[in-house]
Amino acid sequence: MREHKKLRAFVLADEITVGIYKITRSFPKEEMYGITSQMRRAAVSVVSNIVEGCARESQNEYHRFLEMAFGSLRELDYQFDLSTRLEFIESKNDKAEILQSKLTEAQKVLGSLLRSMS
Repeated sequence: MREHKKLRAFVLADEITVGIYKITRSFPKEEMYGITSQMRRAAVSVVSNIVEGCARESQNEYHRFLEMAFGSLRELDYQFDLSTRLEFIESKNDKAEILQSKLTEAQKVLGSLLRSMS
């Protein structure tokens, strides 16, 4: 069993999840079951799949869960971009810029981890 808390990908994904929950609080109420819900689910999916993958004994299962986490991370990145273009997120907001930076870094870190396993 691997310790998920030692993975940089987990740390970033966890920070992103908290940030997504905070930033989506200000989204329009009519988006509660739309983009707000989608972004929160995708963020939680990233972290959850990393944790579940780390709990698996086989390397193949670990890799499969990390791939699912990466897919959810890419989905979240698109949703973040869409929310910015729809002006639900202020593009010049420092917190939004930090969160976007973490999304980019997490994709690089998780992508590198996946490539190293191939």
